[in-house]
Amino acid sequence: MLAAMFCFASMDATVKHLVQHYPTVQVIWARFFFHLLLLVVIFAKRIPTIVRTTNPRLQILRSVLMVLTTGLFFSGLIFVPLADAASMMLVSPLIVTALSMPILKEPVGPRRWAGVVIGFCGALIIVRPAGDLQLATLLPLCAAGTYAVYQISTRFLSQTDPVLTTLFYTAALGAILPAFAMPFIWQAPTPEHWAMMAFSGLCGGVGHFAVIRALTAAPAATVAPFSYTSILWATLYGFVLFGNFPDQWTITGAAIIVASGLYVFFREQKRQKQKAA
Repeated sequence: MLAAMFCFASMDATVKHLVQHYPTVQVIWARFFFHLLLLVVIFAKRIPTIVRTTNPRLQILRSVLMVLTTGLFFSGLIFVPLADAASMMLVSPLIVTALSMPILKEPVGPRRWAGVVIGFCGALIIVRPAGDLQLATLLPLCAAGTYAVYQISTRFLSQTDPVLTTLFYTAALGAILPAFAMPFIWQAPTPEHWAMMAFSGLCGGVGHFAVIRALTAAPAATVAPFSYTSILWATLYGFVLFGNFPDQWTITGAAIIVASGLYVFFREQKRQKQKAA
């Protein structure tokens, strides 16, 4: 999980540089194209089996949600410091908890609801709606919302389709959908930027594989809290590459989000243990 968070932060830092020079849709296409290429190279002999799905409509919906999430987040990176954007994405697990009751029909107790509300307060501290709010700062927060719905759709698919099938459809649709816009927006990348685009896809693909391996090797309760290390990498990359260091409000908001997220997560683990007993 630590390796996965490093890969995702490395991808985000690379993308933040690329979106300053190329249309966001082109960067999205490159990220998923090279991710798909990695899957095809590694699993070439298994592709006919991997592409079989029992729920093609949900696979397509989930993939569209991933493309939308990526578009919102990458667009936000044009304007928002890396650490701020990464902090707001940490709200996603809290949104999943909030949506669990109406969509998944899972009970959400008052303590977990309190954790969700406090986490959103942390996001508001980062956005600072009473201060110098720009609409662009809301893009990563919107990305957290679409990513939460994406995660819920993943829960449904995990009951019917193998992980590799779901991963393949995400990469394939992510490469195909933006490709329709390429004839109208294409800007020829330099060799250096081609390498950076390939690197972003490689980081995305390896990151997803690392998450899968982590959840296969150990219980979610053991590895999930390590996902919050992404904010550390984002802060480091933001400072070293872009000269941005989070201010006291961002640090405070991020700390509140992480604390509330961990609280909600461990409350969920306790509830599941009690249910199993």
